[in-house]
Amino acid sequence: MDVGKTLEPPVTGWQTFAIICHMPPRRRPRAVTITDVAQAAGVAPSTVSRAVTRPDRVNAVTREHVLAVANRLGYRPSPVARALGSGRTWTLALVLPDITNPYFAGVIRGAERQAAATGHVLVIGSSEESGRAEWRIVEKLAGSVDGFLIVSSRMSDQRIVQTAGLRPVVLVNRQTPGVTSVSPDQASGTRQIIEHLASLGHREVLFIAGPPESWLGARRWAGISAAAKKRRMTARRVGPFPPSIEGGFVGGEAALSDTATAVIAHNDLLAIGVLMRLASRGVRVPEDLSVVGFDNIFGSDWCDPPLTTLGDRTEQAGRSAVDLLVSLVEDHGDDAEPPAEIVAPTELVIRRSTGRARTGKLVLR
Repeated sequence: MDVGKTLEPPVTGWQTFAIICHMPPRRRPRAVTITDVAQAAGVAPSTVSRAVTRPDRVNAVTREHVLAVANRLGYRPSPVARALGSGRTWTLALVLPDITNPYFAGVIRGAERQAAATGHVLVIGSSEESGRAEWRIVEKLAGSVDGFLIVSSRMSDQRIVQTAGLRPVVLVNRQTPGVTSVSPDQASGTRQIIEHLASLGHREVLFIAGPPESWLGARRWAGISAAAKKRRMTARRVGPFPPSIEGGFVGGEAALSDTATAVIAHNDLLAIGVLMRLASRGVRVPEDLSVVGFDNIFGSDWCDPPLTTLGDRTEQAGRSAVDLLVSLVEDHGDDAEPPAEIVAPTELVIRRSTGRARTGKLVLR
C-alpha cells in the first residue's frame, strides 16, 4: 500500500442522495419576449404587437416577416396581452341544459375541436333544464367571453334576444327570430318516423313528451301530428316527462293504458326508460308495442331490443355553430349579414324496437 496517498472514503447511498439534492437547479431558458422579436426583425415592438394581435393593421409583407421571425425564435404571445391588443378574450361559452345527457357529447366534441382549431378556448355551463339558471350563466360569463353557443335553450325568445344584445349568440336545436341558429330538420325527420310506422300497419301512435320548455320537443310533436294527419293516423300526446330514463319509467306506464300500437318518445333516454318499464311488465317489443326515440345517442343500439331512432349530426352541428359564432364575433359592430338559420338533415335509423302492429288488445303477462 502507498502510505503517502490519502484514501477517499466510499460514497454511501445517503451521501449520493445528498449530493444530488444539493446540485444547483438548472435554469430554465428565458422566454422570448416581444422586444427580442422586434430586434431580430428590425421593427418596433409595437409593430410586432400589431402583427400578432391585430394583423389587419399591418402591411402584409411586414406581417409575414415578423411572424416568420417570431416562429423561428419560438415566441409565444401572452394570452393576456393578446386579449388587451384585440379587445377579445378568445373564449367561447357553450351552455346546455344537461351535461350528463349523452346526446350533447357530440355537440361538445365538435364545438371543442373547432374552437381549438380557430384559436379559442371553450368553457361549458349546464343549466340543469332551467331557463333561469341558463340566464344566470349568461349574466356571469358575458363579461369574460366573446360569444355564446346555446344548445337546446330553455330561455324565452325575449331572453335569447337580450343575450344576443350582450354578446354574439348562435343557437343549436332552437330557432329565435333575428338570432343565428343550427337545428335538425324535424319536419322531415318526423315524417320519416310516421311513414315507417305506417308501412308496418300502425294506425295509432302515442307521443311521450319531454320538457314543456323544449323548442325541439314542440317541433317534434307538431311534425308527428301533421304527418299522422296526412296518413289518416291517430296521434296523441302524454306528458310532459323529464327527458331521462326515470321519466321513461313513468311514460311507459302511460303507454300501457293507451290503445296505441306504437310509442314515440321525446328522446332516446325516455325511450330507453319506456323499454325497461315495458319489459318489467311483460310487454314484448316490438310484438306488443313498437318504440321509437330521437337523437341516436351512444348506447341506443345496445338496448334490448336495439332502439329505432331519428339521428342528427350533432358533432357537425357543434363545428358549424362555432364557425358561425367566430364569424359573428369578428364582424361584431360591422354591417354583418342577416342571421343564418341552418337546418341540418336527419336520418331514421331502423332497428328491432319497431315491427308489425299488433291486431288485438294489449295483454299484460
